[in-house]
Order: sequence, then structure tokens, then C-alpha cells
Amino acid sequence: MGFARACSVALVGVEGVVVEVQADLEPGVAAFTLVGLPDKSLVESRDRVRAAVVNSGAEWPQKKLTVGLSPASVPKGGSGFDLAVAVAVLGAAERIDPRQIADLVLIGELGLDGRVRPVRGVLPAVLAAAEAGYEQVVVPEETAGEASLVPGISVLGVRSLRQLIAVLADEPVPDEEPVEEGRPDPMLAGLMVPGAGIGTGLAADPAGGPDLADVAGQHTARTGLEVAAAGGHHLLLSGPPGAGKTMLAERLPGVLPPLTRRESLEVTAVHSVAGLLPPGQPLVRTPPYCAPHHSATMQSLVGGGNGLPKPGAVSLAHRGLLFLDEAPEFSGKALDALRQPLESGHVVVARSGGVVRLPARFLMMLAANPCPCGRHTLHGAGCDCPASAIRRYQARLSGPLLDRVDLRIEVEPVSRSDLLDQGRRGDSTAVVADRVREARARAAARLDGTPWSVNSEVPGHELRTRWTVSPGALAAAERDVDRGLLTARGLDRVLRVAWTIADLAGRDRPEAPDVALALELRTGIARGVPAGAVAGIGGRP
Repeated sequence: MGFARACSVALVGVEGVVVEVQADLEPGVAAFTLVGLPDKSLVESRDRVRAAVVNSGAEWPQKKLTVGLSPASVPKGGSGFDLAVAVAVLGAAERIDPRQIADLVLIGELGLDGRVRPVRGVLPAVLAAAEAGYEQVVVPEETAGEASLVPGISVLGVRSLRQLIAVLADEPVPDEEPVEEGRPDPMLAGLMVPGAGIGTGLAADPAGGPDLADVAGQHTARTGLEVAAAGGHHLLLSGPPGAGKTMLAERLPGVLPPLTRRESLEVTAVHSVAGLLPPGQPLVRTPPYCAPHHSATMQSLVGGGNGLPKPGAVSLAHRGLLFLDEAPEFSGKALDALRQPLESGHVVVARSGGVVRLPARFLMMLAANPCPCGRHTLHGAGCDCPASAIRRYQARLSGPLLDRVDLRIEVEPVSRSDLLDQGRRGDSTAVVADRVREARARAAARLDGTPWSVNSEVPGHELRTRWTVSPGALAAAERDVDRGLLTARGLDRVLRVAWTIADLAGRDRPEAPDVALALELRTGIARGVPAGAVAGIGGRP
């Protein structure tokens, strides 16, 4: 009787659970039994592993073989267990020393010829192995860079099972023929899955992306864009078609600061699981940009799918921008499903296959027309929409959802003078991005030692008691609360925006002009902000 064990990792959402792969050989009729709650793709590994072992020059044991995956209560799926199953079987057959593989974590799919193919989710799998105390992992060569992002882990990248057997048996390692230059590499086919993302992409470098200076006029909208980027505040742009709402949204990712190391690992893990990580780019350093179509379902936004839920648009936009163009055209259920992640920064999805907690701390930007035809706010444009149709259209964005949006800005059509006067271009993306980074640095210094990193995350109680504004600065906001124009949550959000404006202006704490501008950006009502009080923000003179 032979027995050996190795380890692999089962992914539940973007979190991993270390799984012990046990192989047991007993005398009897040759058979291969796989137990431990495997799904269909994992059950099929029996044929892949057998063919890979034989084609790698090793002998397949002609005995009763049982492979168990523990803990048995954890659902396991995918082809990433192939390598661990093959090594455990070879250890039980004493082709390799079972003691060498007992604490070895192996992740990878096997081709019938013995080549090791890359799989999705290597980074979160290796992170789970490191947190569990394991120090050595074996992954496909194509994903070795992704696995090496985890500190304190020894990573071995292999191209074939033959190479791994030679390494574990202390034999000369055979060379595998590299892919000829100019020919496609079929081994990369499993990394990026077409259709896995929902209008998502990784923002390009700001130097090569669209420039904010291309936007003509729209000084108030540019101010809102800068404040949103500096403090992580959600933003609604409402205005007629052609005013530049989508144009502004496409330039917002270039204004956001680069991701920190921790944020980069979080974003990379989500994109790796979703099959959206570009080959050769193991670490995502720029904020992601996700713009789903308005026909997107609730499951595609918050996560779902058969069995265990997969990341949705809110998770693919984690630490980046979620842009909902034509927001009133989305279904009401889909929009209202965003309330919980907007508050908590994560989404908990319960399905028959299990409950998954997915990260979802994103900056949301909504764009909406004022009516179905879009011409309601234009003078003399001939809007034929009945008043009831306009009310129904605007009511598609529910009050509870809008209450979570810090900035609500009416975008006016661009005037002819702004459009044709090329000498009055606004600040470029690089200039605005520098101001945003400086404002975030001030906020980070103030919030050092707390669980929060940007102003939009700070609870209202802390803003009212721990970090207070200048005396009398809240007088206008208090009057709006008394009139019913602001809810308690709305007042907290005005305070957060005021702190962001103060950070952009270089002040130690918000003053009356900062609160007045925050109220103006939230309510759309002009507050008579004195000229020069917030100079520089959004390109203001």
C-alpha cells in the first residue's frame, strides 16, 4: 500500500482555501476514484492526469487508486488541481519521495502531453498558501511572475510535468522546446477569457490616455471631477446629450492616483480570478475602468453565476471607476443593488453553491439625461416629453441611491465661445492629477493610524467629533437640514466633500467657502462662493 499527499488551493470568490490532496494505492482492480466534492471539470482531471503521467515517461500504477480532496466540505472546481493530483499519485507510487511533496503547494492544469498550462487566480491562491504558512509553491511558468508578487514564498515555475518530476527526484531537468518566435502560444489561452469582463479594462498610462484639457468649458463639472478623484466621492452628471458627460468620465481614470502596493495586489487578484489579467503584466498598477452597458443584469453588476458567484462589475471596478452611462436606463433592481457596496466597500453574494464576499470599493460615476429625449433643459429645443414621463424617467434613480452620491452636477451645453476659443483650455490631466495626489497625501497624513485612507470613507461621527470644521462654517448646511434639503447621511457627505475641498485648497480644516462649495456640488443650488476662495480647484481662476 502506498500513500502520499500534496497541497493545492480552492478559490471561493477571490479568497483561497488550502486543500490537501491525498493519494492512496491499494491492491485490487485498477480504478481511479476522486472524492472530496469536486465539480465536473475537476472530475475530468482523472483522464488528463493519467495521460499526462504516461506521456511524461512515468508509469501509471495499475492498482486501486483513491484521491481525496480535504476538507471535503469545501466546493472545489477548475483544472488547477491537476498538478497536485499527478504529484500525489506519483508520490504514492514511490516515483518521487512522498516526504518532499507533503508541504508543497501545486497549482496548474495538465495537458494530455504533460505540459503544465496556466490557470486563473494564481495570485489569490498563492496569497492563501502564504497566509496558511506554506513556503513553497509550484505554478506554470507563464504565471510565475504573478505568484512571485507574494513576499516570503519560494516559487518554482515549470513548463511540463517531466521537468517537475526531474526536480523532485533530483534528476537532470530536461529542456522543453520554447515556442517559436512569431507563433502564437496556446499555453496562454486560459489566462484571458473572452466575455468574462463587463465593459472593463485597465486604464492606460495618463501620459498616453485622453487629456482633460480636451474638454471645452464645463468648469463646474471639471471641479466635481477633481473633487471626486481627490476624495473618492461618487458623482452624478446630468445634462443633455453631447454636453461632454462621457468625455469627462473617460478622463477620470487618468486623474486618479496610482494604486498602492496593497491596492495593486487586491485589483490583480480580482482580475486574475475573472480571467482579465493581461499576459506579461502580473501586477496591475493603474485604477481599473469598468463601464457596463445599461442592459446589464443585477447579477452581472454585483456578481453571480452558476454555483459559486463570480466577480461582477462592482468588483472588477475595485479601487477604480465604475461608470454607468445612461444610468436611468439600467433596471431599478440592478441600481438599487449597488446601495450596499457603496456603503460597505464589499458585496456579499449568496447562491446555492455558497456565500462569497467580494471586494467592491469603487468610485461610481453616473451620467443621465434630463428626460427620455434629452432636450428637457435646452431652451427652444422642442422637448415633447410629457411631464409625467419626465418624472418617471428621473425617478428611475431612486432617492436612497442618490443619497449615497456626494456630488450632483448639472452639465450645461457647451457654448460656442468655449468650443471655439482654443486659447482658454483648462488644466491638463497631468496638472489635475498632481493636485489630486497632493490632496490625497494631506488626507492620508491626517488619517494615519485609522482604518480609512480617503475622506469618503470616514464616518460622519468622526467628522463631527474628532475632526471639526472652522467655527460657523456649517451654518448653511444646518439651515438645509432644518428645511429638509439634507438628510443626516447627506450632511455627513457634505462634511466629507468639504474636507476634500480644503485638502485641495491646502487648508488645515474646512472653512465656510469649502462647505458652501460642497453644498453647491451636492444640491446644484448656487451658494455664492466668493471669488478666489477655492482658486485652482477644477481650473477655477
